[in-house]
Amino acid sequence: MTKPDHGHFADRLCSAIESAGTPACVGLDPVLEKLPKSIDASDGEHRAFETFCAGVLNAVHGIVPAVKFQSACFERYGPSGLLALQRSIGMANAMGFITILDAKRGDIGVSAEHYAHAAFNVMRADAVTVSGYMGIDTVKPFLAPEYADRGVFVLVRTSNPGSDGVQSRRLEDGRTVAQLMADHVSTLGESNIGECGYSSVGAVVAATKPGDAEALRERMPGQVFLVPGFGAQGGTVETVRSLFDKDGAGALITASRSVIYGFGDGDGDGDWAAGVRRAAEGFVESLIKLGR
Repeated sequence: MTKPDHGHFADRLCSAIESAGTPACVGLDPVLEKLPKSIDASDGEHRAFETFCAGVLNAVHGIVPAVKFQSACFERYGPSGLLALQRSIGMANAMGFITILDAKRGDIGVSAEHYAHAAFNVMRADAVTVSGYMGIDTVKPFLAPEYADRGVFVLVRTSNPGSDGVQSRRLEDGRTVAQLMADHVSTLGESNIGECGYSSVGAVVAATKPGDAEALRERMPGQVFLVPGFGAQGGTVETVRSLFDKDGAGALITASRSVIYGFGDGDGDGDWAAGVRRAAEGFVESLIKLGR
């Protein structure tokens, strides 16, 4: 698997999905206590994480086109954890995966400039998740000319239960807060459309909120949806169906815990990567039911 290291992000992502034959993305959310027992953490959590990420990446290589790294899992271990994150993203890039840094950054312009530099120039991710709920201007530093080949996924409708208390609230004009954000994201992405018809400005829309899916897709026809919540959080084939466009494209479905911990108790001391591969194959197989 190879990928170009430049070019419009959405075009590169769509090409990778087409080549892989699936819109599947595996999330790397390593938790020390859940790692296979055969991985020795005596030399430090960061080394254990690198070993685990390497095993997962090798297990899912050739099966899925993209991987998403949960920054918080690495950040909790300080500088050594961040180094493990950087090295793991570098490994994924070298293997040809589209890499997404799930950091959910969102701050005023000057701070956002620093976050963008860290995500794209230090961590070398292809894309990063960001929050626009402080105002859409907080997203713009991630779209600076020097990052023309990178992408962002803006939080629109998230999977956590508490999001309903904010994102489902109705405004005076009848839109929900999530729909308001969707309109902002759509407008922001209009100047970043690639040949595939999608913008480098994508949207995070949860697999667990099917009631909102159709309306958000209508409001964001040019956005690739990064879809968390599939698998362990309860998202299913049926709950994500409406997130795709009429041609069955435009969404990247993410499964994390249900795949990376797919080895279970039985494989924890043996060939745990084989269990991860089986789980990834099962994940991809389930998406075939979408009719792609």
